[in-house]
Amino acid sequence: MKIGITGGIGSGKSYVCQLLKTRGIEVYDCDQAAKRIIRTSDDVRQQLLQLIGSLEKADIARFLLESEANAQKIDAIVHPAVFRDFEESGFQWMESAILYESGAYKLVDRVIVVTAPEEVRIHRVMQRDGITREKALQWMQRQWPQAELQRRADYEIINDGQQDLNSQIEKLLMS
Repeated sequence: MKIGITGGIGSGKSYVCQLLKTRGIEVYDCDQAAKRIIRTSDDVRQQLLQLIGSLEKADIARFLLESEANAQKIDAIVHPAVFRDFEESGFQWMESAILYESGAYKLVDRVIVVTAPEEVRIHRVMQRDGITREKALQWMQRQWPQAELQRRADYEIINDGQQDLNSQIEKLLMS
């Protein structure tokens, strides 16, 4: 059975995946894979260079945030490469912030969503990335609303700083 872990930016997906790793569960990180593929795949690099004119991270991010059409053009290059890489990886678990938006949900049997209150998420992203509130909100608005992810998911892990994550993970793994 393949399992997808999703949640909006700042929800704490990566932290939950670290906790899973301490239990011997390796999770494929789509974001890290995309960055690796952009660095190492000649085909992807060539397509991005033709599209954007640069392979600098800042230039790619700027192009991506300029418009939904630009984001779709990048996604059409990067997502298929990440999906192929996941399928070849042998991993059973996948972490993707944009599991539904990207179509990666089609590669998994069950979906876990990690959630947190919006203000907690904004604060986490600002601290982690050293960005303004406005930039954090801009990234959040590129993703589906948390309520929609909750509605579609098979299981929810609440990462609000109050609920015990370990007991939620244990309950998940026993189900």
